[in-house]
Amino acid sequence: MSDFFVWSEKYRPSSFDDFLGQKSIVDSVKSLVAKGNLPHLLFAGPPGVGKSTLALIVAKSLFGSGWKSSFLELNASDERGIDVVRSKVKDFARTKAFNVPFKIIFLDECDALTPEAQQALRRTMENFTNSCRFVLSCNYPSRIIEPIQSRCVVYWFRPLGNDWVLALIDRIAASEGLDVDDNAKNALLAACEGDCRRVVNLLQAIGVGSKKVTQEAVSAMAGLARPKDLGEMVSLALKGDFVRARKLLLSILLDGNSGLDVVKLVQKEIWNLDIVIKEKLALVDKCAEFEFRLVEGSDEFIQLEALLAQFGLLRASQ
Repeated sequence: MSDFFVWSEKYRPSSFDDFLGQKSIVDSVKSLVAKGNLPHLLFAGPPGVGKSTLALIVAKSLFGSGWKSSFLELNASDERGIDVVRSKVKDFARTKAFNVPFKIIFLDECDALTPEAQQALRRTMENFTNSCRFVLSCNYPSRIIEPIQSRCVVYWFRPLGNDWVLALIDRIAASEGLDVDDNAKNALLAACEGDCRRVVNLLQAIGVGSKKVTQEAVSAMAGLARPKDLGEMVSLALKGDFVRARKLLLSILLDGNSGLDVVKLVQKEIWNLDIVIKEKLALVDKCAEFEFRLVEGSDEFIQLEALLAQFGLLRASQ
């Protein structure tokens, strides 16, 4: 039956000792749990860095095998209105816990809550502190009102470092019998950017069909342009060979890459070019302009064509 597990759950840490990275945060939270007097917590940071996992570990460490009866998990991006706070959250918070000093409510992606719901949440946090503790997680803490932030101990999660991600890859590869070469590992690092959940999902998606994990397989599954094609496209544009650069662009888009992803990858590739820093800054500035146009809803192929044209014009004017 183990073959049918979702790997992101199969390899989710279940204790503080298994947790990857974020050492200072883990040590601090572990100390709070050991004392048994947990304040309200706010975990802030990008996706896939362990916020939800740490909240679950806190509940399991505090409540033991019966943790589910004293733990409520809600995703605020699905249930973001004031009625959720008034009903589900308040009803769970107002009932007294049995055999434990308090219960825990975990609100994932709480930056998606409406302002009205956040105000209601603030009052609920004040009124039921004796019977309930809140653990909140978010990607953008600036979207959470100050009164909530001031009631929480805020922990800032960072993307996992390459060493931690490589350790995770090696662990999964050994457990699942995967052959992951160095080029594939570098491709996984580039694709995940510190998001360990994305790494695990990519490994499962590739490992289902083949035990050999290659750079090409990672790039195809992650929807990333091949580094060689990307670098050649940018070089051709800078040389003024717009026709060949355009053909490569079309090939990259037909491989399933989105316009926004291509702009981000081009921006990274700029720093590998053998040109002076002033030219690099001008090219990055153009990437920012065209990324904004794509976010506003412009046609991605036309805009990326125009970006390549601007590369050629900028280099010609230097």
